[in-house]
Amino acid sequence: MRILLGASGAGKSVILKLALGLLRPDAGRIVVNDQRIDEMPEQDLLSLRADIGMLFQESALFDSLTVAENVGYRLSEETAMPADQVGRRVGEVLDFMGLGEYADRMPSQLSGGQRRRVAIARAMAAKPQTLLLDDPTTGLDPIIATTVSDEIVKLRDLERVTSIVVTHQIRDAYYVATHEAVRARGDVQVVPLEAGTPERADFMVLHEGRIHFEGSASELLASEDPYLKEFLFMTLPPW
Repeated sequence: MRILLGASGAGKSVILKLALGLLRPDAGRIVVNDQRIDEMPEQDLLSLRADIGMLFQESALFDSLTVAENVGYRLSEETAMPADQVGRRVGEVLDFMGLGEYADRMPSQLSGGQRRRVAIARAMAAKPQTLLLDDPTTGLDPIIATTVSDEIVKLRDLERVTSIVVTHQIRDAYYVATHEAVRARGDVQVVPLEAGTPERADFMVLHEGRIHFEGSASELLASEDPYLKEFLFMTLPPW
């Protein structure tokens, strides 16, 4: 997992758009899933995107569709999967996200955190290798943000999904890096990593069009770099 941090306008969301092939770079090469995409024709990009899930900043759910219809939309509209198989897959994903009882509700009937989890479920419904998550916890209260972070941890550790997470939320990013999902007695729990266990995410901080920092959460929090200290001011633990 890679977590991208940086001030507003640093280019975090632009990186996700570049990875999806929605923008073309002025120079350089972009390789996604071992394929160079910066010169790839649009038709080939469509095939590549089939293996990438995207969570947009504002969730971008369809207001006129139920939760189940939102989650299954891509499978129904972009694949030849039979309707019964779509229904089974939607049920699996919603259960995994703890949203099974909300399948028939409309987005307007959900809380902000529930809508964000539905959007993550939609992004993972097609079993993509890669998930791009744009500000998944911004605007959520700390308790709900933690439930969303738990789902991201479970996707990483149990579904083995490679994720790029763009965020401004240092606390949530640190939580994802220092927790793991484990199965215990048929249940799934998200627990702190044991002492000495390597962290589960790499961090990058963007600044002035460059990668200003790359390393672990612990290295980031311990950095004496003037910009990083200013960027992290008032966000450092204890939380």
